[in-house]
Amino acid sequence: MSFTLADGTTVDRAVSEAYLKLSQGEAHTPVILGEEADQALLGVVTLGILGVVFNPFDRTLQPMRMLLC
Repeated sequence: MSFTLADGTTVDRAVSEAYLKLSQGEAHTPVILGEEADQALLGVVTLGILGVVFNPFDRTLQPMRMLLC
């Protein structure tokens, strides 16, 4: 798939699925398969699947407020 980075650069990367097990929980999540020079990133989709949000002030993961709709 093609992805556009924050600086406007377009890159092509393969997409797959991974099983993650963290202290916050475990889940299957889609992943973008990076290349050697790419930086690792835990994205908003994976955070949402695990039910956590990132607190940028203290750089921690916090439980997400879950709502039933």
